[in-house]
Amino acid sequence: MTSVATIRVPEPAGARRPTPRRFLMCRPDHFDVYYAINPWMDTSAPVDRALALAQWENLRATFERHGHTVDVVDGEPALPDMVFAANGGLVIGDRALSARFANPERAAEGPAYHNWLAAQCFTQVAAARETNEGEGDFAIAHDRILAGTGFRSSRAAHEEVQEFFELPVISLELIDPRFYHLDTALMVLDDTIAYYPAAFSGESARLLATMYPDAVIATEEDANVLGLNGVCDGYHVFLSDKAVAIAEQLRARGYEPVGIDLSELLKAGGSVKCCTLEQHSVKMASVPAMD
Repeated sequence: MTSVATIRVPEPAGARRPTPRRFLMCRPDHFDVYYAINPWMDTSAPVDRALALAQWENLRATFERHGHTVDVVDGEPALPDMVFAANGGLVIGDRALSARFANPERAAEGPAYHNWLAAQCFTQVAAARETNEGEGDFAIAHDRILAGTGFRSSRAAHEEVQEFFELPVISLELIDPRFYHLDTALMVLDDTIAYYPAAFSGESARLLATMYPDAVIATEEDANVLGLNGVCDGYHVFLSDKAVAIAEQLRARGYEPVGIDLSELLKAGGSVKCCTLEQHSVKMASVPAMD
């Protein structure tokens, strides 16, 4: 893997600082909506692929302009949702686990992402045995992994991820079909999270409130434009330009929101984070077994 490009980015005035990240993305050359596997998808609504490409290119350019490195995996003609790279796997340190999709329409994406990951310089690369939709349902929060279940990734996948990466996994149950992946209902920030409590079971919402008493709480309006489907580099928060209220909350916390228009990709239920698989640099540590 090549080293992160050195780009001079202005330092923020406050205490927060951005850190260079490495992302994996997939151009929407084959993007379309000709099947429906989530409530956002309407096969009768036309897709403007040229607009989708332009919006995606803007996202990539925005990441690079802010000092981040973007790798690109080639899409495949029969896989219109491959643009949502976050679902392709999970990368932490020198280990990578490729996805195993719940829906047959996306099943071939797992091997496609696995082939790319296997060609990189990771010490360990494995294919998930359990149903596991990558960063769609697994969010790296410093020394732990927050994991979603209820619609796509299985509870057994949480155990598999903990064993493979040797980091504690916190299981969270999603209950609203609009928020079928964890990354549609929760975003990791530098020192806390932002989330929409109504997307979670009562038990999981209470657990998040206990773990993150200072969390940013999203409005239903912002959740409904996938305003939580964002990426934070420690200072900048890349998110939907339609998520107005949460952007103001983030700014009040010392973050700099960077609004991105991905309205065409929203037709398939994806936004900034869905398009972005982060290759995390996290030190491994042995952990006790899950309860």
